[in-house]
Amino acid sequence: MVDIVSLIVLGLFLVIVLVVILSHLKIVPEYKRLVVLRLGKMIGIKGPGLVFLVPIIDSGTWIDLREMVLDIPPQTCITKDNAPVNIDLLIYMKVFDPELAVKSVQNFVMASTGIAVTTLRAIVGDLLLDDVLARRDYINQTLRAKLDEVTDRWGIKITSVEIKEIKPPSEVQEAMIKQMAAERTKRAMILEAEGKKQAAILEAEGYRESRIKKAEGEMQAAILEAEGKRKALLEIEEAARQLTHNTLLLKYYETLDKIASAPSSKIVVPMEVSKFLIRISEFLGKE
Repeated sequence: MVDIVSLIVLGLFLVIVLVVILSHLKIVPEYKRLVVLRLGKMIGIKGPGLVFLVPIIDSGTWIDLREMVLDIPPQTCITKDNAPVNIDLLIYMKVFDPELAVKSVQNFVMASTGIAVTTLRAIVGDLLLDDVLARRDYINQTLRAKLDEVTDRWGIKITSVEIKEIKPPSEVQEAMIKQMAAERTKRAMILEAEGKKQAAILEAEGYRESRIKKAEGEMQAAILEAEGKRKALLEIEEAARQLTHNTLLLKYYETLDKIASAPSSKIVVPMEVSKFLIRISEFLGKE
């Protein structure tokens, strides 16, 4: 009876020892590390692979090395011109030193969230509302740089900060909508006026070109007409040159014959006869 009890107790003891050993046998994946403390003193970073923690005297803290994202809930910030705006953002970060992440800060996620909120409010407080709405990249870069300075001592690297949404007051939103509508109306009117201006310019240029072409056509027609008349005159002159003295004399006599045969009391004296009589009178006068 005693042997049976002893065996049971021994079996229970072995089971407990096995359970303890298995509970202290850790499998560390590639993307995690196990920061081991022995009797409260940090002895190193274990992993990846199989890690055994000495029961009772060893304790381990898991650290995820993958990049994580913090979704900061909407924060009400006051701008430099005393306008409240609600801003929510995302913070991307990763652990680059597991030892610092364990021994330098109690909860690096909560600490990063708190410093992000306070830094965001400080940055927005130095900007006017219009700058807050228009300079998202500046806010992102400034916030990332300031957070990185603080979290560096915790072994945390801030890789990126992205603002999800900026909500100004409802009055400001209504004013922005009206301003946007007025700006679009202004652009439409400018485009319409520019179109009319271009149309008038094109119409004037077309009219000017048509007048120029018409004048050029009329000038060319006048030139061609003058050239034709000049050629006709040259041909007439050439034909006149080809008429001989005898031909003209024959025409002259024919004309005299027609005049003489006409029933008239007038005496027609040919020019040659008058010239002949003038020469005879001059000769007699000399003698």
